[in-house]
Amino acid sequence: MTEHADSSPQAVVTATFAHLKSHDLDAMLKLYHDDAVDDFVVVGEFRGKSAIRGFFGELIAAFPDFAIDVVHMTGDDQHAVVQWHATGTFTGAPFQGIHPTGRSVELRGCDVFRIEDGKVRHNTIYYDGLAFARQIGLLPREGSATDKAMTAAFNASTDIRARLHRHPEPAQAL
Repeated sequence: MTEHADSSPQAVVTATFAHLKSHDLDAMLKLYHDDAVDDFVVVGEFRGKSAIRGFFGELIAAFPDFAIDVVHMTGDDQHAVVQWHATGTFTGAPFQGIHPTGRSVELRGCDVFRIEDGKVRHNTIYYDGLAFARQIGLLPREGSATDKAMTAAFNASTDIRARLHRHPEPAQAL
């Protein structure tokens, strides 16, 4: 069991988000099983406390002013589902191999936690990776000239591949 008197999924997840918001990863990870999994649908799975700590440590180092708030939570006796709102400025260390751009990020997302014995066993995290990439400057702003040019180039390449697939070039005679 956890150190908390209330080990309901909602209580565990409320405490998890509070520790994350205050950047206290040690306290947050006390609420996780040793072999817990955080599955960021956009980025990948992080298995075990060390990997989960690594991801969140990198996130906080990259976004020193990272903040996250619970917007809504619901659950049952084994699960908690959380809608959240996160903000931060990419002014710190690199994140996922990307150097800091100084840009602000504002994202909404949803976590689906499974709690066993008062601790996080598994969490699946959903957020808009395209919006994140645009906000940090990895991809162009939606509707910008660069965005339109990239879309046109992609579509032209796709059309050429489709035509070649439908009408392959004849084999060359030897």
